[in-house]
Amino acid sequence: MKVIGAGFGRTGTMSLKGALEQLGFGPSCHMIDVARYPELLPQWQAAADGEAADWRQVFEGWESTVDWPACTYWEQIWETFPDAKVLLSVREPESWYASCQKSIHASAQAAAKG
Repeated sequence: MKVIGAGFGRTGTMSLKGALEQLGFGPSCHMIDVARYPELLPQWQAAADGEAADWRQVFEGWESTVDWPACTYWEQIWETFPDAKVLLSVREPESWYASCQKSIHASAQAAAKG
């Protein structure tokens, strides 16, 4: 692990994923990858349930991570990979909230109806 993204989703993390991969810090794990590779879900579910995560195992094969769910655990991940750089992506609160409403929240609402 070379770069740990501590920024929430909707702060340019997909662009950051692409940039990190082009700069040689890839593959970069992003929420989209958790959706693409369901075999990653049990490890993340265990972390969400409060179980101790084996971060070396979670990130086996990955060189960086951005977005959720890793941003939630960036401090724990950094303890495991202390030489990694921590990168915080940010966005103005109002535009971040509006973006979340249009994307994440709207998707969740559609799935709930669906």
